[in-house]
Amino acid sequence: MSAHGFPHAPNTLVISMTSKPTLFTDTIEETFIAVTLGLMTVITFANVVARYIFNSNILWGLEVTVFLFAWLVLIGCSYGVKKSFHIGVDVLVNSVPAGLKRIFTLLACIACLSFAVLLFIGAWNYWGPFAGVRPLPVLYNDLIASPLGLAEIEYRWRDQSFYETDDVPVPLINAWLSETFNYGERYEKLPRFIPYFALPLGMGLLLFRVLQASLRIFKGEQDLLIAGHEAEEMLEEAIAGDGEAK
Repeated sequence: MSAHGFPHAPNTLVISMTSKPTLFTDTIEETFIAVTLGLMTVITFANVVARYIFNSNILWGLEVTVFLFAWLVLIGCSYGVKKSFHIGVDVLVNSVPAGLKRIFTLLACIACLSFAVLLFIGAWNYWGPFAGVRPLPVLYNDLIASPLGLAEIEYRWRDQSFYETDDVPVPLINAWLSETFNYGERYEKLPRFIPYFALPLGMGLLLFRVLQASLRIFKGEQDLLIAGHEAEEMLEEAIAGDGEAK
């Protein structure tokens, strides 16, 4: 219990977070984040050694590290929502009655869901042309507006699947990539849509995790979207530590 008399948000997830499917997905996400961070460290260290000891460098090292960092941040963002790791300010909601607190929290869920939807739409529309995939407004026009006779959204786009990274070598599946995404023309470097896929994937996962958390709050299984008691817990631990030392 916190000093305000409200249970900490992460503690309310104990029951819902212990199922085997959840533990399996947690393992995948945590392993991915750990491996990505490890690869960034190894590549950066190897590049430093190559530069200062062998007077050489890994040409693609910096670009790959930047891409890995983007994947780490975007996947970690949704994972933070899933585990209620994100920091927030709960002074207002913890100073009002329980009924009003629930209303404020649900309003925050609606705001977060709306923001996550906008992020996903923007991420998809940015990534789509690099993969030769139609942006969402164009998909809406083709699949919904045109068949139903509704007003179409004016949106211009062009296929950018031929765009490549600057230095990253193309993988072994170059023939398949070229035939599938680049009209048979061989890629010289890694196509950009592969590292850029972190955008729609990360924002899609973020939207999914916010929706999950919102449903838990609606059903009364979770208190808040955020973990707002870190400073309070640190103070309590410090006081307890001083007491033990004495």
